[in-house]
Amino acid sequence: MRRTSFDGWPCSIARTVDILGDGWTLLVLREVFYGESRFDGFIDSLGIARNTLSDRLRRLEGMEMLQRRAYQTEPVRHEYLLTDKGRDFFGVLAAMNAWGDRWQTGEEGIPVIMHHTACGHDTQATVVCSSCSAPLHHYDVAVRTGPGYPDRLLDNPAVRARFNADTNTGVSP
Repeated sequence: MRRTSFDGWPCSIARTVDILGDGWTLLVLREVFYGESRFDGFIDSLGIARNTLSDRLRRLEGMEMLQRRAYQTEPVRHEYLLTDKGRDFFGVLAAMNAWGDRWQTGEEGIPVIMHHTACGHDTQATVVCSSCSAPLHHYDVAVRTGPGYPDRLLDNPAVRARFNADTNTGVSP
């Protein structure tokens, strides 16, 4: 069964979901952020099937989130390193971790603590406005179409209503 591709959707969330595909991809990225880079290390830490891991690593490499580099020649073995695009994904995982700490932690407590080495404090991610640094909450944010939103979709009255397209300039601030 072939999965639906969201790559062409006019939505950054949908396009990101298209890269991730499933939970294993997120967990592979988590392991890379935790310092793992080698195939056998992913197998040991995740308990993932070799063919599944190979597929996820190929997908992340193809999407330019990871780059493969040989670290041994006899036999050839590779490690998987974050690209700039991959490093930029850290905030997504940190936000997911903060949500999980709040809503999915059992009585035993938070399983992994993020420690900000720059200031020396334990921390959790928060999403803030890039202009004023105030925390972002769903009730403080309105969405509108940006310059990359297809004009052809704005012909749909439901889309126009959802994005309040009648007053939308279509240009990001």
